[in-house]
Formats: sequence, C-alpha cells, structure tokens
Amino acid sequence: MTDASIGKVVVNRVMSLDGFIAGPGHTMDWIFEYMTSATFPEVMAATGAMLIGRGTYEVGKRMSDENPDYDGGAQFVLTHRPPDEPDPDVTFLTCDIEEAVAMARRAADGRNLEILGADVAAQCLRRGLVDEILVYVLPVLLGDGVRFAPPGLDRIDLEPLSNIQSAGVSMLRFHVRRSTCAGSARV
Repeated sequence: MTDASIGKVVVNRVMSLDGFIAGPGHTMDWIFEYMTSATFPEVMAATGAMLIGRGTYEVGKRMSDENPDYDGGAQFVLTHRPPDEPDPDVTFLTCDIEEAVAMARRAADGRNLEILGADVAAQCLRRGLVDEILVYVLPVLLGDGVRFAPPGLDRIDLEPLSNIQSAGVSMLRFHVRRSTCAGSARV
C-alpha cells in the first residue's frame, strides 16, 4: 500500500467548452491547436506515472507525432485485451482498478499519478481513488463526441483549488471531496 500523502492521483482532462474530451470518432487532434507540453509545464514536472485506458492508449499512439515532448513518466494501460505485440514503453495491466492504481503509484515514486481515459477515470472516481481533477478547458465547441463523464457516474462534489489561464486555455483544478464519493477505498 502506498502512502496517499505522497503524490496525488489526478484525473487529467482536456475538454471543449461544451463538455467533450474527444470529438466524434474519438478524435483529439483539436487539442494541439491550443495546447502543447509547454502550455502548463508544471503539470508534467509533477507527474511520475500515467494510468491510461486502452482506447486512450490507441488514440495516443495515433497522435504521438503531434505532441512527442510529453513525458508523464511510466505508462500503464489497463485493458481486458493486451496487444499481441508488446510496446516496450508501456506496461499492460489486466488487474482490477485498485491494484492498477497501486502499481502505477509505486512507479510514480512520490510524484503524481495521472489518470487518462473516460472509463478508467470513472472507475477510479467510483472507487474513491482520486485526489484531484485537473481540467483544461479549450475555447472550442465540438458539438458531439465523448463526454467528460460517462452516463451512470454518481454525483461527486468538488472543491475548487485554482483557475489559471495560459494562451486561451483555462486550467481548473479541483479537490475531490471524499464524503461524496461512492467508495472511500484508498491505495
């Protein structure tokens, strides 16, 4: 079990103003019209590992040429179907979400664990594993796509921590209030 006071579990989301984290067909190329790894370098510097869903991993592979400088540390992909050909830069996990978070937190070595992917983030939120939510709101309306939160996610109250603007992007940071989470398990 990892000490929760060292490094945080942070759901990290880029979102259009109308609440989509990906456009139709899971497109995310619109993000790089507004953001690069240099937009908020302090976030990357605080991140020691990433836990990603398989769908987000596949989208990220297609987009890797657009943002090659992003280094969030060790990458873990939670999936029911590991790829036939391993990726030497990624650890594929088929365990439950709590074990995956614990493993990725150990790899983060005292820094933050970044959670990417709608389904993985929802699983973490449902189990009470998330400390903060970091949202980058981009000045674009997509009209359709993948919503910030999937249907069926219960109410979760948040405490605003900060609001920073850089190059037209608003970064909102929230603390997840434990008393309102469905679960309170900690890793």
